[in-house]
Amino acid sequence: MTLRGALSGFGAVAARAHLPGWLSRRGISIVAIHDPVAARRHHAINLIKNIRVYDDLELMLDGEALDFLDIASPPAFHAAAAKLALEANVHVIAEKPLCLDTSELAQLSSLAARNHRLLMCVHNWKYSPAYRRAHELIFAGQLSQVQQVSLIRMRDGPAGSGPEVGNGERWRLDSKAGGGILIDHGWHAFYLAHWLMGGDEPLSVSCYLRFDPDRGIDDFADLRIEFPGGRMVNVLLMWGAPVRRTTAVIVGTAGLLEIEGDKILLTERRGRSADCSVTDSLEDSYHEPWFKAAAADYEQVLNQGPSAELAQVNLHEVATALTLTVAARRSAAQAGCAVALNIPE
Repeated sequence: MTLRGALSGFGAVAARAHLPGWLSRRGISIVAIHDPVAARRHHAINLIKNIRVYDDLELMLDGEALDFLDIASPPAFHAAAAKLALEANVHVIAEKPLCLDTSELAQLSSLAARNHRLLMCVHNWKYSPAYRRAHELIFAGQLSQVQQVSLIRMRDGPAGSGPEVGNGERWRLDSKAGGGILIDHGWHAFYLAHWLMGGDEPLSVSCYLRFDPDRGIDDFADLRIEFPGGRMVNVLLMWGAPVRRTTAVIVGTAGLLEIEGDKILLTERRGRSADCSVTDSLEDSYHEPWFKAAAADYEQVLNQGPSAELAQVNLHEVATALTLTVAARRSAAQAGCAVALNIPE
């Protein structure tokens, strides 16, 4: 049976990653697009044959017999869109962050459970070839127990901020739309940290945020996340770097992994090194191949329903990432003091 899906929000990530990902699945049919901006609705019409477009989400949910809604609008609109879809008995898969407030997550989780609907977030960095390879090596015991992880994201500016981009794409620079580097990159770092640490629960976070004086959004973040046993994850995020770099160092009791883009070096305790590099597409902000890989899993989970293991794992990652986000802001407001975490089940 073909699953009928629709996209809410048709900006660059929807057009360049989500749509190609869904179109790569034979069991998925994207039948409608919602976006309040006329130019993006016109873009959808030009890209997708026979697509129906809406400027009103409720009207689309009423008029289409949807199985799922893929939410790719700016973060501030995710929770309201997810609530409308769940109330219409439609499964929800949303771009990160799923929502911005813990009370929103509690409400959405309760509604999804009550209506037996799927509630998931797109955690596409888990489908990056480099991090999938790193996770495989960790799971195979190449590092023994992971003790320290360092995740660094350097960018010369936020995605979608160039002069060729319309104002509607510049939500990362708008605090009211859910902008800022902690939301844009921190969420990815948080679920990756949880995953690379074997799913263990973080205990506390301390955070320094720097804010752009003109826009009021955070453009630099330095975080320290404590895990059980004194293990640590350090996260450094910046939009003011002279070059684009995505690096990681993962230190275990028996070995070391160094990741630079798609290059991976595994060094054993005795000093012997092995090249474990992967092949990946040119790095951009949208990662179409990663979403295609994710879409295969999402199709399977959509058919299995909310009790599927991946759905449960994903929702717990959401709770972890959101709790870290909220606590990191509290820590930054308290001069970087460590804030204890209480992650909901």
